[in-house]
Parts: sequence; structure tokens; C-alpha cells
Amino acid sequence: MPKFFVTQDKISDNQIIIDSEDVTHISRVLRLEKGDNVTVCDGQGTDYDAQIDTIEPKKILLNIVSRQKSETEPNIKVTLFQALPKASKMEYIIQKTTELGISEIVPVKLSRCVVKIDNKKDEKKKIDRWQKIAESAAKQSGRGIVPTVSEFMTINEVIEKSKEFDLFFVPYECEEQKTLKEILTSKSDVKSVGFVIGPEGGFDLSETEKLHSSGIDTVTLGKRILRTETAGEAVLAMTMYEIGDIN
Repeated sequence: MPKFFVTQDKISDNQIIIDSEDVTHISRVLRLEKGDNVTVCDGQGTDYDAQIDTIEPKKILLNIVSRQKSETEPNIKVTLFQALPKASKMEYIIQKTTELGISEIVPVKLSRCVVKIDNKKDEKKKIDRWQKIAESAAKQSGRGIVPTVSEFMTINEVIEKSKEFDLFFVPYECEEQKTLKEILTSKSDVKSVGFVIGPEGGFDLSETEKLHSSGIDTVTLGKRILRTETAGEAVLAMTMYEIGDIN
């Protein structure tokens, strides 16, 4: 059944209004009609089975048949702090981590990032674009929420934010002892996990020193060095397997 996201203000006791670009997709691409059923999600973990009542050029009205908590969300909240890669790579990262169950993606500006974005206007354009990609991937994969693409952060802001997580770590190619599995199994009843993926050029020495001095663990992902667009996906999959909902 097709799935669409709406904000909570579009949902009343018995009806849902769709007035986004999904109107065209429903009426002209999928060619759905009055009486057809779709799934609508509020983006906060509740799914609604709804039946199309009226289709107008810019608005579709649906009647709610039933509602239930989404069963597709993991039991932990995972946040990816992703050093800025090239645009196409960031889009890929957002798509794949959304499919795997990420809750939040935070773009991070590090010294060796290939891409440099230095003003708030351009940052907002990127975030808006990436948020749409996250929503599209959430629809495709049947998510109960749309992952949040948050505002850009610096390394110092990431370090401060790290204090909010039950587990927080950084995969680092120079780490040879501590493994990801060791970190993931070091605590019980973990509800939130955060990790930082470095840029194409790797972390600058001053950045790793800041991370270490802040008490943040670095972990090895094995003997092979992963690309920035592969690492986050791999870490998330392993995290979901070890303490999430992949089994």
C-alpha cells in the first residue's frame, strides 16, 4: 500500500489532508481514485490507514479507517555525525542510512572536508534538499518517522553534543585495539547512540586530539579502510544488528 507523510496539523480526529507535492503523485502518477486506500504517517511513529474521499487539484481529503503505532522503527535512536563529503555522496549516505533506521543526520564541518560551505543561506539550501531526500527514502523503506537532517556543526559542537548519548564513538583508521563490538556491548539498556564519520581526507590530527582529550572512544572497523560513504552505512548496520532491531 502506498505510504505518505504529513505533518500533525493536517490530521484531525477522522480526516487527513494531503496538500503537498504528493497530490500530483497520488492523482497522476499512481492514478488513485476515491475509495482507494493508502497509509499516511505523521512522521512521529503513528501510521494511519486512510481511504481517499475527495481529490482536488491541490488537495486530497482522506477518511481515517484505523491508526496504529508504526512497527518499523528501531528500539534505539542512532545519530550520524557525517563530515561533509561531495554532494552526491551525502545524498547516498542519507538514503541508505534512512533505510537502515537512522534517527538523525548531522552534517559536520571538518578541516579536511572536500566541500566547504561557509554561509547560512547555502547551509539551509543543502539541509532542505537533504531533508527531502530523507523523506523520500523514508517513504520507500516504510519508516514510521522521517529522520531529521540537522544544522551543520563544528568539531567542538559535536564534542559538546556527545554528552547526550548513552554511547558515542568515532571509527578511526589508526585505532588498532578497541573494536566496534566491544563498544556496543559495553553498556546495557542503551537507548541512544551517536558516532562521527570523517571526511574523504580523514581526520586532522588536531581533531583527533580534541576527541581523545574529551574522552570519546575511537574504534576500529577492521583491517580495511572504508570510504566515507561506506563507513556510516556499515557502522549503522552493525549497530542495529548488535543492539537494535536487525537479527
